[in-house]
Amino acid sequence: MAELPDNRLDQEAVAAIKSANKSGELTTSEVIALAWDDESSFDAIERATGLREKDVIKLMRANMKPSSFRMWRERVSGRKAKHEGRMRG
Repeated sequence: MAELPDNRLDQEAVAAIKSANKSGELTTSEVIALAWDDESSFDAIERATGLREKDVIKLMRANMKPSSFRMWRERVSGRKAKHEGRMRG
């Protein structure tokens, strides 16, 4: 099996969400789904939405229950896959 480029899954996830949304604008729910997805990096989210990592964190904090937000932050903190420059190949 050929090895996929590190960000191919990110690109596919972003493309699938954008194509499902006719306007090309992602909803808050779609951004949250990307942020929850272990395969979507913050860099891919920024390319799709223009939201930087700190903006995604603010959006997540404002739109999630506190316990869910804490669980997500604990999961993604320090995770290499959420940052393309640090993704494993």
